[in-house]
Amino acid sequence: MVPLWPGMIPFAVAYAVTARGAGLGVWDTQLMSLTVFAGASQFAAAGLFASGASAVGIVLTTFLLNARHVLYGLSLAQTLPLNARQRVVAAQFLTDEAYGMSTVHGPLDPGGLTFAFLLGTELSLYSVWNASTLLGALAGQVLPDPEALGVGVIFPLAFLMLLVPLIASRTALLVAAMSGLVAWGLSRALPGGLVILIAGVGGALLGAWLTTRRGTA
Repeated sequence: MVPLWPGMIPFAVAYAVTARGAGLGVWDTQLMSLTVFAGASQFAAAGLFASGASAVGIVLTTFLLNARHVLYGLSLAQTLPLNARQRVVAAQFLTDEAYGMSTVHGPLDPGGLTFAFLLGTELSLYSVWNASTLLGALAGQVLPDPEALGVGVIFPLAFLMLLVPLIASRTALLVAAMSGLVAWGLSRALPGGLVILIAGVGGALLGAWLTTRRGTA
């Protein structure tokens, strides 16, 4: 998980600076990272708070941004047996990066994909995110603009590195390409979380159809 930290740190600092600029105090800014732990949603919530949006509007917006986690949960439920308490804990700390790392590297671990492996990936980012939030809340005004440093490219590259080993057939390549094109097209009109949900469900259905068709051909 360590290679993902350089992208996580400035992102959390940028959120903290945004939240403080929206009128949130240090404790409010930190509490959101401790309880919500979702970068895009926290950015959106801070911006909506500054514009005077209602609580319902903030909740609905962040729900759409995080809709993709429904797919993550369904996927993990099929491959990782968890009891009720473990499901609640895993869901609270789950992120895109933790899901991707667990899905790709978890099965390669000597013990296989376990709750401990998943929780380790989650808490790795959770601790860095919250420490960086505190840094940004306390000293954000004297830190350089993260966007100017170009760190936003780290996360997309990290996910590409996770994706490439999974493309082992023409079917997987076709599904990945079509899902990417659909996501790109929808992103011009819909929120990010909803885009990923639609593209993910569509890609899964396409993959299932192609696999079934091949098996019956």
